[in-house]
Amino acid sequence: MKLAGAALGRAILKPTQALAVGGAGMTRTIPKSGESVPAVGIGSSRTFDVTGEADRQSVKEVMRVFVDLGGRVVDTSPMYGHAESVIGEVADQLGLGGRLFLATKVWTSGREDGIAQATESMRRMRTKKLDLIQVHNLLDVDTHLKWLTEWKEAGRVRYVGVTHYQQSSHSALEKYVASKHIDFIQLNYSISEREAEKSLLPAAMSSRTAVIVNRPFAASGLFQRVHGQPLPTWASEFDANSWAQFFLKYVLAHPAVTCVIPATRDPKHAADNMGAGLGKLPDETMRRRMVEFVKSL
Repeated sequence: MKLAGAALGRAILKPTQALAVGGAGMTRTIPKSGESVPAVGIGSSRTFDVTGEADRQSVKEVMRVFVDLGGRVVDTSPMYGHAESVIGEVADQLGLGGRLFLATKVWTSGREDGIAQATESMRRMRTKKLDLIQVHNLLDVDTHLKWLTEWKEAGRVRYVGVTHYQQSSHSALEKYVASKHIDFIQLNYSISEREAEKSLLPAAMSSRTAVIVNRPFAASGLFQRVHGQPLPTWASEFDANSWAQFFLKYVLAHPAVTCVIPATRDPKHAADNMGAGLGKLPDETMRRRMVEFVKSL
């Protein structure tokens, strides 16, 4: 998440510059349906959990920039404090009804509590239908997947999935990927957290499961790592104009990745992140070079 200290090492790409790089941003296909979504989305953990008017206005401007630059996928959770309510309020104010791909999570135990939580999430986000509900951190996952499947069949949710943010749970995530009963997984993956490349991402490709990536900046650790370091000149070979784009393009270059969801409350950072969906992506040779460069810092 990019809070105050996370701007370390950032060279900001302005919205007008982002649009000039290559037009519309890249999209990816959800394998189970064939639907296309923008490859760069936005997360809301911590950054959208706000109550003050100034912070709410910042979120509103972030969302305006995000949508103006082609963004649609907005990921949230009931455990992110006020985030769901703020998203619903801002989407209403900006007239974004029907334009966003709204993804939230269920994070409780028991069928009835899960249904009640998801119903409340829809109320907070001011929608009668959610695009994606994910079982957060695999909590009571089998119970929730049963009623979520019923909701999907009834048209209350379009896709179902499971999530975790720790690589220690990748084997558990892979179990549900292999079942082929889910549409999405969400996992941690970055140039410094590459465990998912060994088995989980290949499994997702094999089972035709869409992948949402969280922690693409390793919880801001990558910005701290490159603080004071100039962006290598060869980053221009894959159209990276900032460290944020360097890190995001590494993630997006993996063929299993459907969408990456960096979080921010800074409109300039939002525009910078969206620039990662423009232009070229690094090939495998370049990705190895990127890894070795980051390791050397």
